Amino acid sequence: MKGFIDDANYSVGLLDEGTNLGNVIDNYVYEHTLWGKHTGKKAFFVGDLGKIVKKHSQWQNVVAQIKPFYTVKCNSAPAVLEILAALGTGFACSSKNEMALVRELGVSPENIIYISPCKQVSQIKYAAKVGVNIMTCDNEIELKKIARNHPNAKVLLHIATEDNIGGEEGNMKFGTTLKNCRHLLECAKELDVQIIGVKFHVSSACKESQVYVHALSDARCVFDMAGEIGFTMNMLDIGGGFTGTEFQLEEVNHVISPLLDIYFPEGSGVKIISEPGSYYVSSAFTLAVNIIAKKVVENDKFSSGVEKTGSDEPAFMYYVNDGVYGSFASKLSEDLNAIPEVHKASKYKKDEPLFTSSLWGPSCDELDQIVESCLLPELNVGDWLIFDNMGADSFHEPSAFNDFQRPAIYYMMSFSDWYEMQDAGITSDAMMKNFFFVPSCIQLTQEDSFSTEA
Repeated sequence: MKGFIDDANYSVGLLDEGTNLGNVIDNYVYEHTLWGKHTGKKAFFVGDLGKIVKKHSQWQNVVAQIKPFYTVKCNSAPAVLEILAALGTGFACSSKNEMALVRELGVSPENIIYISPCKQVSQIKYAAKVGVNIMTCDNEIELKKIARNHPNAKVLLHIATEDNIGGEEGNMKFGTTLKNCRHLLECAKELDVQIIGVKFHVSSACKESQVYVHALSDARCVFDMAGEIGFTMNMLDIGGGFTGTEFQLEEVNHVISPLLDIYFPEGSGVKIISEPGSYYVSSAFTLAVNIIAKKVVENDKFSSGVEKTGSDEPAFMYYVNDGVYGSFASKLSEDLNAIPEVHKASKYKKDEPLFTSSLWGPSCDELDQIVESCLLPELNVGDWLIFDNMGADSFHEPSAFNDFQRPAIYYMMSFSDWYEMQDAGITSDAMMKNFFFVPSCIQLTQEDSFSTEA
C-alpha cells in the first residue's frame, strides 16, 4: 500500500479479523527495510482511523450534550479532517490555511470557529469573506481589529482560568481576568461588536477538577454582566484539555455536568461546545523510526533520574531519522513523554541486559533530543524503534535540514470499525469522497525474517 504525504486521495487498508496494528507495522518495517537498501530507510506513520471513530463514539456516550469542535492545529492531516467532518464534529481553526482546509471539505461556516488569540488583519478579513463569524477574543486591541474588519463577527470572550493565572514564568497564557470583563463588554458595545458567549480553557496538565468549578462560575458571571449591558449570550466554549482517556472524560463530566445544569440548564438557549484535539488523534497514530548512527559514552555522562546500570557499563546515544525538527516538534515546547519500543526486527532477546540510552534526531543539534534517558538493550544502526500515541502535534512542516522529508502515512481500519461507521450512517461514497477503502494484503507472519542492514 502506498504511503501518503499530501495526496488528495487516501487508500485505507481494511484489516481482516486476526490482523492488527502490530501486523501492519511489521509489514511496513519489512518493506522499508527492503527499500532502504537502495533509497535509505525512512520514518513512517501508521494511522488507525478506526480509533478516531471509537473516540467519537466515546465522546457521544459520555458528554453528548457538548458539541466537539476539533482543534485543527493538533493534526491537520486531510484524512483526519475528512473523517471528523463525516462524523459531524465542528472545527476550531487558528489560521487562514486551517479554515481553507476545512472549507474545502464542505464544512458549513457555522461549524467553524476562529480561535487564534492574536489574529492577523488579513485572516480576519478572510474569515469574514468565507462566513466564519464565531471567533474568540481576550483584549481590547483584538476587539478593535475585529470591529474594523469583520462586521458580522460573533465573539466569545476568552476568560482565564485558575490554572493559567500567575503560571510559570515565561509561559504564554491567554484569557482576560474576570475583573476586566466588564470593561471589554462595554468596549464591545461601543464598537458595535456582538458578544455571544464565553470561552475558557483548562490545560490537560491541570489535575485539579475544582478549576472547572471556578471557571464555570466565572463564565456565569460574565453571562450576567453581558445581559446587563444588552448582549444576548447563547454559547459557552469549555476549551480543550481532554487527554483521550475515557476515565478523564468521565471525571470531567462528573464535575461539570451538575454545574451546567445549574448555570446553563437545558432550555436556557445556551449551546455548550468544546475544543478537543489530542483526545481524537493522539492514540490513532504510531511512528516508526530507524537508527542511523550510534555512539558509546561513559555511563556517568547521564545525569537524569533513570537508574544507572553500573558505572563500569557503557551508555549509548542513538541517532534516528526523525526528531524535534520533524515529528517530535512538541518536545521543544512541552515535556513530551516519548516512550520507545524496540521493534522485534532488531533481533534482540528479552533477557538481554539493558543499558542507559538517549535518543537524538538527525540534526545533531543539542536541542534535538527526543528521549533524555531510558533503558534499552544494545541496538545497532538499522534497527527500528516504535513510538505510540504520536497523533498530536507531529505533523508540522519539517525542517529543510539534511533534506528531511515528512514521514509517509499508511492508513488502516479494521472491518469491524468500518461496519460500525456504516451503521452510524456514514458512507464512504456520500461523505468521504477522497477515501478508497481496499482490502489489506498483509501476509507477513511471525516467522518472517528482517534484515536490518543499513
